[in-house]
Amino acid sequence: MRINIVTIFPDFFTGPLGLGIPGRAAEAGLVEYRPVDLRKYTHDRHRTVDDVPYGGGAGMVMKPDPFFEAVDDLAPQGPVVLVSARGRRFSHADAVRLSVEAELTLLCGHYKDVDQRVADHLATEELSLGDFVVSGGEVAALAITDAVVRLLPGAMSDHEAASSDSFYDERRLSAPSYTRPSVYRGYEVPEVLRSGDHARIAAWREEQAERLTRMRRPDLLEPWPEEDGEV
Repeated sequence: MRINIVTIFPDFFTGPLGLGIPGRAAEAGLVEYRPVDLRKYTHDRHRTVDDVPYGGGAGMVMKPDPFFEAVDDLAPQGPVVLVSARGRRFSHADAVRLSVEAELTLLCGHYKDVDQRVADHLATEELSLGDFVVSGGEVAALAITDAVVRLLPGAMSDHEAASSDSFYDERRLSAPSYTRPSVYRGYEVPEVLRSGDHARIAAWREEQAERLTRMRRPDLLEPWPEEDGEV
């Protein structure tokens, strides 16, 4: 898989993508990261990527032309995602969908906003991490990249560990986990997990996952929204 990341801060990704699962996946040849400096596609001596908004208002807006020219140069064969606070919330289902693509391109905004023509006529979709705003799209692009890469076959040495993560298969949170020592500062690991009774343990985990999901994320238990006339 190839992941292109169009950004004004390409060095932002060098360290994180060289560590842990993303780093090992790259070393194994499972993924190639290609951070692209958006300023290479400017044509003035100041390498300007932003300008004042039409209609007035505070803040600066990222210009459309560097994004379009960068994508023209990449000629990507796959989704082109603008990470944006206006986007649909990124989910595990999106990570699964994107992980089977041969190529993924992420466009990182900055400043106040990105010219809407990038969203309307260049990106194939807009995705958001959640109902909050960070200083730039780089943070979201890094999170999306990590979520996608860890699903690539061979990226994780223990796929079963991933399959029990929150959101992985069923739309719910995972059960709590414990490890040694069995008693720490008077706090004990639940007896059922030390029982060796695998059926009881499985039932306990099922019950705890259901309880935590109902308590903390009841929205996950709601029916899937209808899309294109299907449920």
